[in-house]
Amino acid sequence: MTFDARLASGMGVFAAVVDTGSFVRAAEVLDMTPPGVSRAIARLEGRLGARLFDRTTRSVKLTDEGRRFHEHITPLLAGMEQAASLVSDSATTVRGRLRVNADPFFSQLMLAPYLGNFVSRYPELELEVITRDHLGDLVADGFDVAVRFGQPQASTLVARKLLDTPILTVASPAYLKKHGMPKKPADLGTAGHICIQYRDPETGRPFRWEFHKGKSVTIVPMSGRLVINDVRTMHGICRAGHGVAQVMALGVADYLKDGSLVQILQGWPDERFPLYALYPSRHLPPAKVVAFLDFVTSVSKKV
Repeated sequence: MTFDARLASGMGVFAAVVDTGSFVRAAEVLDMTPPGVSRAIARLEGRLGARLFDRTTRSVKLTDEGRRFHEHITPLLAGMEQAASLVSDSATTVRGRLRVNADPFFSQLMLAPYLGNFVSRYPELELEVITRDHLGDLVADGFDVAVRFGQPQASTLVARKLLDTPILTVASPAYLKKHGMPKKPADLGTAGHICIQYRDPETGRPFRWEFHKGKSVTIVPMSGRLVINDVRTMHGICRAGHGVAQVMALGVADYLKDGSLVQILQGWPDERFPLYALYPSRHLPPAKVVAFLDFVTSVSKKV
């Protein structure tokens, strides 16, 4: 089989259908009509002699042949797009619309104080920041980049780690005076302590209470009656003396300095929680995404 422009075009349409999950959305992305997308896929299937999609009125699903074909052409398409981007204006000029899916706490703590400077630096850029407590479908929801705490789930997205923040176990002086200072992690699992649990936005379940010392990990089962899904609310409850919390070191330095929170169980210092930037893996990041990632990296060093 010879490689020609029609085959390359069909591969591009095929990749767009896979990325968007539907013929209609692929048509919107490619500025084509849905029938035009259908014809392009039919021609490609005829050229290959294999069906690439199982289609119903409600869904589009890759066949086994389609999945293998996608795996093999993805590096090829990525290389073609990268080559085009290298000579494209978008590779060097920060302009256009940039939509960011941001963790609410990250947005409040790290974006809000510095975002005005970033926007002022790029007058041709239109920035839209949407705070969400979960990632969702980055591509289908129309985002260029996401910034999320936690280890990313396996996906086709590129994951770039921006930082690791230590996890601290903290309580207020008033709480410790009333309930006593725990000597070891297992003490927190007793009836004498109140532990504030934080709900994982991706799973809907509270995070496990873990204590890391080198390669040793101690997990303490918790069954507290107080479950929170907002970091600042958890800080406030803890500072008010209503429980013990496991928090990221980011955002509590002032509380530790003024004494409203006290770090406890410091003999287990090695747990870390990452902050990642996520963006579509099949595309070379445009200049606006690269500029934003550089900005986030720089401000993360100030917090």
